Amino acid sequence: MKYAFIQCHEGHYPVQAMCKALDCARSGYYKWQQSRVNPRRDERRKLLTKIKDIHESSRGSYGSPRIHKELEKQGIRCNHKTVEKAMKENKICSKRKRKFKVTTDSKHNLPVAENLLDQDFKTVEPNTVWVSDISYLRTDEGWLYLAVFIDLFSRKVVGWSMSPRMPAELIVNAFRMALFRQGRKAPIIVHSDRGSQYASDLFRTELASYGCHQSMSKKGDCFDNAVAESFFGALKTELVYQEKFRTKEEARLKVFDYIETFYNAKRLHSYLGYLSPNEFEHKMVQVS
Repeated sequence: MKYAFIQCHEGHYPVQAMCKALDCARSGYYKWQQSRVNPRRDERRKLLTKIKDIHESSRGSYGSPRIHKELEKQGIRCNHKTVEKAMKENKICSKRKRKFKVTTDSKHNLPVAENLLDQDFKTVEPNTVWVSDISYLRTDEGWLYLAVFIDLFSRKVVGWSMSPRMPAELIVNAFRMALFRQGRKAPIIVHSDRGSQYASDLFRTELASYGCHQSMSKKGDCFDNAVAESFFGALKTELVYQEKFRTKEEARLKVFDYIETFYNAKRLHSYLGYLSPNEFEHKMVQVS
């Protein structure tokens, strides 16, 4: 009855006077007032919960643009500035990139291929151009090296391989995995840096057997292989710098999970219209 009276007359009497007349504490009144139905407040709470869920599922990698796009995909309409404001107020932000060690060994006398891409990373069909690179992961058991092949069409990691060393077999194994996954469809061009593994007889023979044309970046120009560099930047920021790998096997499992269950399947790419590589591939197959 007391709260009903306040509800009816709060606009006409000061809160302090009402609480005194009804012999109730002001803290109780304010608690009651906060519990009242407020559609806008409830919507903001629901939106914040969704934002937190998406941020967590992205492994902390999404900023406001990607979270806004994911909300739209889930049928939640809101202004991108609302998302940005909610994230700022609740200190939700994307992980920051850091510089990482270069593993390219270009000081060799092996044959160097011409740069056929010349920083043109757009393709209209799958398996036209694959780009490749090698990076490293630190574990308590020593270094572990990762080689990947990425299809420029979908930005999908189509093949990858890991080894405690960096022999030419590392990239050959990754290349063969990519061939298997893509239905033995070899790309027209395979682009990489000038590393000795890519210039080796073993790898060049492998490419020639499938009729692939080899392409290599200019010396010391990381922009010539920007797509592969971008992938490793994301991997380092979203996984490697957040983990301490005790064993090489643990690192292998974490990399597998990152590539297959997150990067290829879920991670939104602005270049792909904020679709994941798998979603983009599926969409393009339906269109064609």
